[in-house]
Amino acid sequence: MARPARPTILLVDDEPHSLAAMKMALEDEFDILTAADAAAATMVLEEQWVQAIFCDQRMPGQSGVAFLTDVRERWPECVRIIITGYTDTADIVAAINDAGIYQFITKPWHPDQLLIAARNATTLFQLMREHERLSLEMRLLGSTAESKLETRRQVLRAGHGFETILRAPNSPMNAVIATARQYASFDVPALLTGEPGTGKAAMARAMHYISLRSDKPFYELNCSGLTDELIELELFGARRGAVAALNGSKIGLAQKADRGTLFLNGVDSLSPRLQLSLLRLVREGAFQQIGAMETTSTNLRLITGAHRDLKALVADGAFRADLYYALSLGEVAVPPLRARPGDVALLAQHSLFEAARVHSKQVHGLDEAALEFLENYDWPGNLRELENEVTRMLIFAQGSVVGAEVISRHILQAAPNEAGADRSADTALMAAGSLKDRVELVEMRILRETLTRLRWNKSHAAAELGLSRVGLRAKLDRYGISQPGRVTADEDEEED
Repeated sequence: MARPARPTILLVDDEPHSLAAMKMALEDEFDILTAADAAAATMVLEEQWVQAIFCDQRMPGQSGVAFLTDVRERWPECVRIIITGYTDTADIVAAINDAGIYQFITKPWHPDQLLIAARNATTLFQLMREHERLSLEMRLLGSTAESKLETRRQVLRAGHGFETILRAPNSPMNAVIATARQYASFDVPALLTGEPGTGKAAMARAMHYISLRSDKPFYELNCSGLTDELIELELFGARRGAVAALNGSKIGLAQKADRGTLFLNGVDSLSPRLQLSLLRLVREGAFQQIGAMETTSTNLRLITGAHRDLKALVADGAFRADLYYALSLGEVAVPPLRARPGDVALLAQHSLFEAARVHSKQVHGLDEAALEFLENYDWPGNLRELENEVTRMLIFAQGSVVGAEVISRHILQAAPNEAGADRSADTALMAAGSLKDRVELVEMRILRETLTRLRWNKSHAAAELGLSRVGLRAKLDRYGISQPGRVTADEDEEED
């Protein structure tokens, strides 16, 4: 089977080392073409199919903005990105008005920053091509088909599909998403199971946007921690005067989601009374508003989420068996973050750049040591905990590359191993073994955390721990602790 063609990117820069660095950052995922100036780049564009251009601004002869202005006239579908070491306002205004620049990248750039920009640019290229195709179809089809195609175009622009769920090429999430895609195509109830914070809401939203109901609304409600009264009010609504706190009537989500999709998360926490009401909703499409005598009908697709194992709850008598079978026609198990090796680094870098954008703090990424610690932690809070930790790291970071020294101490104390973190001190306190072995386990965690936090300055670490330099070295040798990236483990030289 032939491998799908990779997107092609043209790099334009008069400095050979800059071209080589950009090519190295992108060539694993894209086919790369290079040119040393605008004239050479024009010749490439006349002969090759290019999706995106990365062009330096300051070049001999024609500037980057002038060249990309010409490109806009001749090849308007090509996504144009300019790289500059200057912040000349006149150049920026000219680039926006004349060249239609998609993105500015300032020097020095980070490889991950360049890679993300390339991915976004080639995705935008495909979306624009799809937009053109849909526009052509709309001109040829009747009014009914025209409405459906417009909806599909809006979905493409919204970007709520499975492509928004970040994952590595060999991620376990690929198989999960393949299963979810199958269920999404059929108008049946679906149950998403997984720990809190694993991304069940994003999965449900993606299933909706590729379903037959994608042109209708999507609503979600998390029942965890809510009272029965509040869940019933939000889900089914109320008649005027039925709830003292309401001035008028309230339309519930079951009615708002008519012909659309409702994602009801945390169904494992529902009371027996609400379980019965939900069973009627999923089986008959019927419910009663608070204070109403008559029954209201709705045609919705119900996707539910559960944080706990519903089969176990059924066995314990805490969840209705008939409701479980009604909800779980299509069941998708969303794995926790600790079961997604390789995804954490990608998610952490994405969260860092998103947090940097929100808080207007420029960074170039996470260094290798930081990524290693983040990858080896077990993340009991899953995606939410990772996002919070990365934001906290951004706040305390002093340089453009975020290092391991700003990671929270409990994460630094978790020993790297193939199975993920072992929750550090908690394991030592709860595990079997002699007092000596358990104390040594805690001591090893503390040594690793302290050295990382102090950037492997052994003088400062020894002073903080109340040890001599010789005593610290002896403990490091005893536990086999060495600085990541050091050529030899027995060097005693350091920068103070």
